[in-house]
Amino acid sequence: MCSSMVGTAVVAALSALTGLSGGLSASGKEGGAMRYRDLTPEEERVMVHRGTEAPFSGAYVDHFEEGVYHCRRCGAALFDSADKFSSGCGWPSFDGEVPGAVERRPDPDGLRTEITCAACGSHLGHVFRGEGFTPSNLRHCVNSISLEFRARGETETAVFAGGCFWGVEHHFRQVSGVKSVVSGYTGGGTENPSYRDVCSGETGHAEAVKVVFDPSLVSFEELARLFFEIHDPTTPNRQGVDLGSQYRSAFFWTREEQKQTVEKLIGILRGRGYDVVTEVEPLGPFWPAEEYHQDYFGKNGVRSGCHVRVNRFG
Repeated sequence: MCSSMVGTAVVAALSALTGLSGGLSASGKEGGAMRYRDLTPEEERVMVHRGTEAPFSGAYVDHFEEGVYHCRRCGAALFDSADKFSSGCGWPSFDGEVPGAVERRPDPDGLRTEITCAACGSHLGHVFRGEGFTPSNLRHCVNSISLEFRARGETETAVFAGGCFWGVEHHFRQVSGVKSVVSGYTGGGTENPSYRDVCSGETGHAEAVKVVFDPSLVSFEELARLFFEIHDPTTPNRQGVDLGSQYRSAFFWTREEQKQTVEKLIGILRGRGYDVVTEVEPLGPFWPAEEYHQDYFGKNGVRSGCHVRVNRFG
């Protein structure tokens, strides 16, 4: 475990998570990084080539379930259901947006203002002012096909390994939208291993944390960026003074979209000169660690020097 877990608290005052910006190609590659979710021909027509679906044809025109509307391409949260209203125009209408999630630019027609996903550049629709529908006097007119709705309270699971699981777990516990974090072992061949078994280096397991989160409140990409900033993804089988394959950098995905997002982020980091060695593989059996390992820092009032956040994406 981390040798500097007891003592002076580590001060980490670094920049907040930021999304990517830029254009989106028909091949799904952004800035040379790994691709986002593949698009159908109709999705590509609208999201890449700035098309428009027929009025009253989209799935979300009269949809008012509580939750969050995400970009169908990259999964970024765009609009909250609390901001959705019926305008009678034939497309989903929102009088607000998730802060920083939507970018505006003049439409090629020279008359309207286009709105795009700030994270991946996908075309969403247009924004109009002064129509008087709501007190905000604002209407984001959005193609349903550009959106993916996620009900509030729906959860997703992801598993991260970045050295001693005490520090990794502590960081993820601080994130709003994370429902639970469990320290454990995965990636090996022994059933129900003990901490002593894993420390031997013979089981093949990594110390990891299973994160259950609400994607309507926090995106997977935000969590993945946090993961890459709280450990050193360039050191094989080591974090700080902790040596051994159980301390390797690895991500264990539960959804194809998670895999694509992590590969995209690895591509970005490598483009910035980081020799990333993080393993990316599907999640197999995950074995919770012994109870004394769970929320170790919270129980013992200590913090780790092995997991200080470093801004690698800003």
